[in-house]
Amino acid sequence: MLKNKFKYILILLLVFIISCAKRGSIDGGLKDTIAPILKMSFPKNYSTAFKGKTIRLSFDEYVVVKDVNKQLIISPPVEKAPQISPQSASKSITVTFNDSLQANTTYSLNFGKSIEDYNEGNPYQQFKYVFSTGTYIDSLSLSGSIKDSYEKKTDSFVSVMLYEMNSKYTDSTVYKENPRYITNTLDSASTFKLENLKAGKYLLVALKDENNNNKYNSKTEKIAFRKEIITLPNDTLFELALFKEQPAFKAYKPTQASGNRILMGYEGNAKDIKVVLKNKEEIIPTIITKFQEKDSIQIWCKNIKADSLNITINKDKYLKDFVFKIKNQKNDTLVISPRQNNTLSLKENFKIKSSIPLVKFDITKMKLLNKDSTAIAFKTKYDEWNQELEFDFKKEPLEKYKIMLLPGALIDMLDQENDTLTVNFETKNVSDYGNLRLKLENVKQFPIIIELTNAKGEIIASEYSESSTNIEFNLIDPNLFTLRVIYDENKNKVRDAGNFLEKKQSEEVIYFPKEIDVRANWDVEQTFNLKQ
Repeated sequence: MLKNKFKYILILLLVFIISCAKRGSIDGGLKDTIAPILKMSFPKNYSTAFKGKTIRLSFDEYVVVKDVNKQLIISPPVEKAPQISPQSASKSITVTFNDSLQANTTYSLNFGKSIEDYNEGNPYQQFKYVFSTGTYIDSLSLSGSIKDSYEKKTDSFVSVMLYEMNSKYTDSTVYKENPRYITNTLDSASTFKLENLKAGKYLLVALKDENNNNKYNSKTEKIAFRKEIITLPNDTLFELALFKEQPAFKAYKPTQASGNRILMGYEGNAKDIKVVLKNKEEIIPTIITKFQEKDSIQIWCKNIKADSLNITINKDKYLKDFVFKIKNQKNDTLVISPRQNNTLSLKENFKIKSSIPLVKFDITKMKLLNKDSTAIAFKTKYDEWNQELEFDFKKEPLEKYKIMLLPGALIDMLDQENDTLTVNFETKNVSDYGNLRLKLENVKQFPIIIELTNAKGEIIASEYSESSTNIEFNLIDPNLFTLRVIYDENKNKVRDAGNFLEKKQSEEVIYFPKEIDVRANWDVEQTFNLKQ
C-alpha cells in the first residue's frame, strides 16, 4: 500500500513540474503594440546653455532608426546632417552634430516615425527633442494646413518654413539660403505646426522639397507662400496652397531630325512662338508645329542645301539666336491616320492626323457616307499646331459612317499627296451615354472653367461660363467623375499657376466634395455650392 501511494505521489509531482514548465513558456501570447519609452536623455530634454556636440537618448527596449534622412526634421536647419548611431539595434541612440550651432538659439529635433522598437517595429510617434544654446527656450508657435492649388490630393512630406524678415532677406533667399525655422507634414497629415519660435517678422513658405536641400528649385518643385509678412506671436491658422510654377519660356539648341525637319526643346509655353530660319541672309519659309511626345517644337522647311543654318527664336520678351550644322538626311514621308478608334462619340468631331503639315485641301476628293451610302454634308477645319484635320458633320445615333480620301485630297508642304484612305467608324445609341446638369451656387466671380476628370485626373469634359450658373455636360460616357470649378481671373480660358517672385497666387480651384456617378441612360442633376 505504501509503495502504491509513493508511486502516485511521484506521478502527481511529475505532472505538477510539467504544468509549471508549460506555464512559463514564452510561445504565443499577445503581440507587442507598445512603442518604445524614453528613459533618459543627456542632456535632458528642454535643456538650456547647450555647449556640446552630442545628444544621447536611452530607451526601455532595443530600438532601431529607420528612414532618418526623411523623417528627422531639425529646426533651424543645419548645413551638414548630424551622424545618428548606431545603425543596428541598441537601447540608446547618439546624435552627433557636424556643424557649429548658432548662439542663443532654440533647436528642435523631430524624429517623426524614425525610431522603432526592434522586435515589432512600433514607432515612437513624433518624438521631439528640444534644447537651447542660450539661456531660455523659445516658446511661440504657428499652425496651419497644406493643400494643393489644383489637384484634389495633397502631397505628403511637405516642408513648411519661416524666413526671418531682416536686412539680409531678399527674394532670392528662398532659392539660396536655409530658412530660420522648418517643420514637415511627413506622411501622416496635411497640417503643420512650427514650434519653439521667437518673436519677430517672418515669410511663411511651404515646399515639396524633392531633393531635401531646404531650397526652392522652381523647375522641379511645388511651392506655397503667404504674401503678407507674419508677425509672431500670432494665433491665426494659415492655409497654404501648393503650386508648380509655369517656367518662363526658354529654348534649347535645335537638332536636325530629317532633311526637312528640325527639333527644338523648350521650357514653358511655346504657343505663338515666332521662328525665323535663315541660310545666311536668305529667310527660309517654315511651319511650326508641336511635337506631341515631348516639350519640343518641330520646325518644318523644304530640303535645304547648306552647311549651316541660323535660327532666331522670339517669344514674349525672350530672344535667342542659334547656329547649327546641316547634314544630308532623308525627308519625312506623308502618313495619314485617324485619331479615334472605330467608335466616334456623338459629341466629337472626326479627326485625322498627318505626319507632315498639310498646306492644300481638295474637298471634292473627300467623301463622307452613311451605312446607306448616302453622302453626308461636312465641313473641315485644319489645326496646324497639332497637324490635325477635323471633319464637322451632324452625327446620328447607331449609324455607320465611311470617310474616303482619294489621292490628292491632301497635299503636304513637300508637295506629297495622300494615298487612298478609307476609314470606317460608327456611333453608339443616345441611351449609351449619360447627362449631367449642374446648378452652381454662390459663384463669387466670372468667368469660370468647369471640368470633369476621371480617376486618373484626365480632363474628360470642360465648359466655360461667363455668366451662367446652369451647366450641362451631355452625352458623356458613364463613369465616376470628379468635378472642379476654376475662377479664371485673367480671362484667358486656362488655369494659371502662381509665381513666387511676382508674388502671385494660383487661380482658385474648388472641388465638389464627392465623386459624381453618371450612368448610361441617366440624367443626373447636381447642385454645387462654391462657398467655402
